[in-house]
Amino acid sequence: MTSIAIDDDGVDVVHEGTEFRLERELIEEATEKSYYDVTDHEILRIIEKDPELSGEARRVGDII
Repeated sequence: MTSIAIDDDGVDVVHEGTEFRLERELIEEATEKSYYDVTDHEILRIIEKDPELSGEARRVGDII
């Protein structure tokens, strides 16, 4: 299971027991979108090949 904590500068991630951070610039480059327009589902797809997605995707701008 993967958990994410989103803030203004990026995302703290715990994936399979490993903790790391995805910086805002990396997420923008990977998605080719403004950070605030990226969804939590898109962030999970950066981390995992086939993430288990549930519920509606939420924009970072709406989460923060």
